[in-house]
Amino acid sequence: MKINQLQIEIDGIDKQILRDLMEDARKPILQIANKVGISGAAIHQRLRKLEQAGVIAGSKFIVNSKVLGYSTMAFIGIYLDKAASNPEAVKELGKIPEVLECHYTTGNWSILIKVICRDNEHLMQLLNKRIQPISGVSRTETFISLQQQIERQIQL
Repeated sequence: MKINQLQIEIDGIDKQILRDLMEDARKPILQIANKVGISGAAIHQRLRKLEQAGVIAGSKFIVNSKVLGYSTMAFIGIYLDKAASNPEAVKELGKIPEVLECHYTTGNWSILIKVICRDNEHLMQLLNKRIQPISGVSRTETFISLQQQIERQIQL
């Protein structure tokens, strides 16, 4: 597989290393090395090569928001009064901790955001007091997620 950015070659061993780490980023390197049949040092070299090429963009822990009391996830389509309002609106949305993702989209909305809230009341307050008052936002359309049924990364 070739990655267009830098035309890096990804072989079967690279794919296996990536699959294992995508499944569990804390999996011991030596465990992966034993599985694929190369040394731990070789795994580290391959990971460094993949990071330098931009294939790996970091690692992170996933926090279970429900355990922390955030049970309402919603997607909000934002209509802007004009396209020129986008940079300022995105800047203001970036100041709102409940906004998890922000996408510039085609279609009816100018912006689509993903938010996490404690409950529907929190979501309503977020909409009324933080999102709708942003300069350039003409209206919003909200979709509450009842259940996330698929979550994954690209398959290798």
